Amino acid sequence: MALAVFLVVLATVIVYLGRDGYRDAAHPGQPLSLLSSAYYATVTLSTIGYGDIVPVSDAARLVNIVLITPIRVIFLVVLIGTTLEVLTRRTRTSWRIARWRSRVADQTVVVGYGTKGRSAVRTLQEAGVPADSIVVVDISPQMMAEANSAGLAGVGGDATRRDVLMRAEIERAARLVVAVGRDDTAVLITLTARQLNPSAAIVAAVREGENEPLLRQSGADHVVVSSDAAGRLLGLSTIRPGAGQVISDLLNRGCSLDLAERPVTPAEVGGPAGGSPSGVIGVLRAGHVLATDDPRAGELREGDRLILVSAAEPPTTEAVATQPAATGHGADRARG
Repeated sequence: MALAVFLVVLATVIVYLGRDGYRDAAHPGQPLSLLSSAYYATVTLSTIGYGDIVPVSDAARLVNIVLITPIRVIFLVVLIGTTLEVLTRRTRTSWRIARWRSRVADQTVVVGYGTKGRSAVRTLQEAGVPADSIVVVDISPQMMAEANSAGLAGVGGDATRRDVLMRAEIERAARLVVAVGRDDTAVLITLTARQLNPSAAIVAAVREGENEPLLRQSGADHVVVSSDAAGRLLGLSTIRPGAGQVISDLLNRGCSLDLAERPVTPAEVGGPAGGSPSGVIGVLRAGHVLATDDPRAGELREGDRLILVSAAEPPTTEAVATQPAATGHGADRARG
């Protein structure tokens, strides 16, 4: 637009300087005024002209050939080029969106790309989840730009609205991570997502522990109370620094310790959890975690999963394949 306006102003100045060489049918015998010069320049650059103002002197005609005509060509190139660029960009964007929608399935939708959302995405990628199977939903254009620059698909809008979640293909998603800043917003998002996808595993974060039951009733399979978790870790690190360091290492993948999970092998079925290789700290059964010294863990069953601590190692896609989507009834759906 700035270039187009500059060309019009430039043409107006050129015509006005040679105004004596033009004839205006509306004011015969008078030189062009500044308004008439601007009118002639605008009409000449945007159309073929109306014939009411014409160059009559040789100098004015030469100026039209040498200067006005090239300016007109540049002006039209700017307009047409801009139009084609916009249409091409929109077409390319529409094609990419349609192609993405036709291919996406079993993706992980992360609502909220703030501190919690970015940490969740980073943990997923460290565990082997490819970036092209993660969809970020956020209402902030700045957050969307950051997600796109990280190679993630982004959907801008309020995730409490059905149409926004549907644009993220929530119906075909395998997992949903709700990492927004307000508990009431998390409840609305969970309710909406559960209606659109009854089988997806939903993991949500809340700030206040009193809202955890409400979020579970809304359809969340697993709820993380962020403020309580941070407070417990602070208290544990104060009275038991070693234990606090261990938990911190377990939460940060790639440090000295990592949490792993795998299904029991046929050879381990029927045996005690303590008889499995060292590092087993719990058994996940029907959505409940059993300690290794729990009497119910004395006999492993088919379908149980072992939770163990191991030395940190580079992430692999196998870790994702063996990772449960959720706990509780969500875990049963994931196994199903």
